[in-house]
Amino acid sequence: MYRKQSKNKLMQTVRIGAAVFAGVLALSAPMSAMAVQEYGYTYNYDYWGDVQEGPDFYSVCKVFTAADLGLEQKLSNPQGLYVKGDLIYLCDGGNNRIIEIRRNSPEDLEVVRIIDSFTGDVEVTTFANPTDLAISDNGDFFIADQGNSRILKLDKDLNYIMQFDKPVDNTLDPEIAFAPNKVVIDTAERVYCIATGINKGLIKYEADGTFSGFVGATKVSYNWTDYIWKKFATQEQRARMVSFVPTEYDNIYMDYEGFIYACASNLKEEDLDAETVDAVRKLNLMGSDILVRNGDWPVYGDLYWGSGGGHDGPSKFADVTVMDNDIYVCLDRERGRLFAYDDQGHLVFAFGGNGNMDGYFRRPIGIEHIGHELYVLDSLDCSITTFVPTEFGNLVYTAMETFDEGDYEASGAAWEEIMRQNGNYDLAYIGIGRAYLRQKNYAPAMKYFEVKYDADNYSKAYKQYRKEWVEEHIGIIVAVILVLFLVPMGIGKVKKLRWEIDTADIFRDDLNKH
Repeated sequence: MYRKQSKNKLMQTVRIGAAVFAGVLALSAPMSAMAVQEYGYTYNYDYWGDVQEGPDFYSVCKVFTAADLGLEQKLSNPQGLYVKGDLIYLCDGGNNRIIEIRRNSPEDLEVVRIIDSFTGDVEVTTFANPTDLAISDNGDFFIADQGNSRILKLDKDLNYIMQFDKPVDNTLDPEIAFAPNKVVIDTAERVYCIATGINKGLIKYEADGTFSGFVGATKVSYNWTDYIWKKFATQEQRARMVSFVPTEYDNIYMDYEGFIYACASNLKEEDLDAETVDAVRKLNLMGSDILVRNGDWPVYGDLYWGSGGGHDGPSKFADVTVMDNDIYVCLDRERGRLFAYDDQGHLVFAFGGNGNMDGYFRRPIGIEHIGHELYVLDSLDCSITTFVPTEFGNLVYTAMETFDEGDYEASGAAWEEIMRQNGNYDLAYIGIGRAYLRQKNYAPAMKYFEVKYDADNYSKAYKQYRKEWVEEHIGIIVAVILVLFLVPMGIGKVKKLRWEIDTADIFRDDLNKH
């Protein structure tokens, strides 16, 4: 705790110093020379918060536009991506349709069909700005039909089954229109939805369409000055002040274990000093946040930022996707970057940026994955960019996954190669240390943890090393203890006996004299 508080203070000092330095440069440089600090395409942060550039984790395979997909009509305001097996579903909101795409390979995407209507006994059988969808194990579609204020449930042949309407709840403003934005389902086909303008958390429906409440509302943030002022303000003054209410989520993703990852993009700078930052949350069935945050830095993207190019403030996560190895990748719509974290909250990689080149974005809005491949949707460029791991990226995935499988020797060897290729990659040192720790080689594990200031793992290794050392040297330890206790006792006994003998001799001599 003390270490993280000290580091937060250090970050604040660095920011202030950077701001002062930037101000001096601004006064002495022409406007055209002013720019935000740029990192390499792929980078990470070390223990001290310094930017460490490294080998690319991903490379761009191809950028797909409507023409590349063979579509006659251009995409218009696409809003969401969804992956089921080898099929990618693109919500083309501006054209009121959903495009089903088959992934033959990362560089070969083929349009299977265009879904713009369905059949059934319902008044409107077309979509109006569909923004998201989910598909159950038996093939049923759950579509956030935002323009028609409903969530549709269709079978795999696009026949109408039922719909989910605005929840009936006394706490909701009746004037607010129901605008479902994002949707996920669990294995029991319970529906979890984000709706624009509703900030009470995720809207939860049972499989039969019954509204069962809100789950996972974010914590209310406020400052004590405003809170105290509200206590003494008049009713009219309070009405004009900003209310303390939970924030809305931007996107959600359900992983293979049934946990919901939710991200919010309205993070403010003052929120960054909190113990836990809610840029990303991992929600269980009760709606509690169980995301592990053991990394050196909080899970909120870039640690430093500027205001160049009209982009200001911290990262804003617009979407998140979770791989089967528990690595979750967050998409920053503010600066067009991707941030990946492991299951402990360590930053695995960061790359991307704003621009018109391949691998850069103008308005990234959605991210999905197939295996280790990443697919990013740009709503302004109306394109899908496919990323494939580089040799370095695959090596890191191998190191992590073999560790999870229990092959610690192979994991350690992979981490060794990673460290050889990038000596500034902190996770390599920690990974080698964890591999040694699981192989009960505690002394070398301690060495690697110490190098990267991993106090928690160092303590675990040291505890086991100490136990092992004691077990190996218990005989010597007992002997030393016995010597330390028995020798002084023996010396004391000898001294006492000699004193008694000397005293007896003196007493006998006195008797003889008399």
